[in-house]
Amino acid sequence: MAPPRPSGWEADDLDHLPRAPRHTELIDGALIFRAPQRSWHSRLVENLTFALRQAAPAGSEAEREMTIRLDKKSRPEPDILVTTAPYDPDRTWYAPEDVTLVIEVVSEESADRDRSLKPFKYAQAKIPHFWRIEDEAGSPSVHTYELDVMTSAYVATGIHRSRLATAVPFPVDIDLDGLVP
Repeated sequence: MAPPRPSGWEADDLDHLPRAPRHTELIDGALIFRAPQRSWHSRLVENLTFALRQAAPAGSEAEREMTIRLDKKSRPEPDILVTTAPYDPDRTWYAPEDVTLVIEVVSEESADRDRSLKPFKYAQAKIPHFWRIEDEAGSPSVHTYELDVMTSAYVATGIHRSRLATAVPFPVDIDLDGLVP
């Protein structure tokens, strides 16, 4: 799969790649193909998405595995996002201004992107909240961050084990141990 132009792939190209594997991301004009998920990762994402749907206020919705069009050259796909955009059954991506929270569940193949590159890009796009979830011996630990608008960087607001209790971006109280068997 060669890029359609010398400058590389662009965000809109993702909607027209019939041979691309599912969950293909675009980062700085380069296609990123994700490795198969572990069952732990899949169940965590599924159960956390459901819990966030229950907790989200009216007008907000949790979505899993949808891309965010950060700019012309980047459309990453977080594991979960929370959006205020109205439901559109034909939507393939969200604009950063419609996203209040992005969540990345770190896996071995995506660790560097999930810990450094993606948070940097999400902060530059002014997405207010970022959560990174690590696997600590089979138990999820949630690292929560909030955007500092003065620096356009995320600042840590907590590390949550066993229970995720936070007031932002909306009140959440989730038993983390109950998310994965």
